[in-house]
Amino acid sequence: MKILLAPAETKNSGGNDRTFCKENFCFPELFEKREEIFNIYENLLSSSSIEELSKWFGLKKLDDVKKYKGSLKDKASMMAINRYDGVAFDALEYNSLDKDSQDYINKNVIIFSNLFGPLYASDLIPDYKYKQGAKLPNINVEKFYYDNFTEALNDFVGEEVIDLRAGFYEKFYKVKKSDVITFKFIKDGKVVSHWANYYRGKVLQEIAKNKIANHSQFMEIEIPGLKLNEIQEKKNIKTLIMDIV
Repeated sequence: MKILLAPAETKNSGGNDRTFCKENFCFPELFEKREEIFNIYENLLSSSSIEELSKWFGLKKLDDVKKYKGSLKDKASMMAINRYDGVAFDALEYNSLDKDSQDYINKNVIIFSNLFGPLYASDLIPDYKYKQGAKLPNINVEKFYYDNFTEALNDFVGEEVIDLRAGFYEKFYKVKKSDVITFKFIKDGKVVSHWANYYRGKVLQEIAKNKIANHSQFMEIEIPGLKLNEIQEKKNIKTLIMDIV
């Protein structure tokens, strides 16, 4: 069983691992595809003004824009699971987990980067800025990764998947050949959006702590703060409607 996870726009800075290279990424046979997008991104950085990048990044402070304008080629990297710093990753608390739980995440979680495409949690990436939905010149990045990585992902994920991504990231990869569990989180009768990421992180935390191997095992555990309300099934997808309690 594998787990799919969205990235976060906010990142932790720094790093002490090797710079951008094939050895940093899963699916090394597809590194040239990642490199193709990487080079387009690098060209955008070098050819755009600070003001243009301010709009592209979605950043108002020009000092923040300058931080991300430089090339990524020489920037130190760190594991993707530690690089991202959004609500889901805060809730996961990766660094507080025991080594076995961390190893479980490293081997079984795929994170979908807007720039680098599908990553193992342990893949090494630099600090970068890429607003969700931003468009690179003359290419649809989501479709590019969908077209080039779907076959490899199908082989990797196997028969069962837990999908903790927001819907946008189905543009990078849509699970068609595996049984999928996904989630909706309800508070006071309404579907929550921002806090959904927090509970996705908590779901992943419990999966990792319990070293869940399949859907049957997952359905037997309790997630603190959540209560199963309903199960909706459509084709290969089982959606768990979870009440926040």
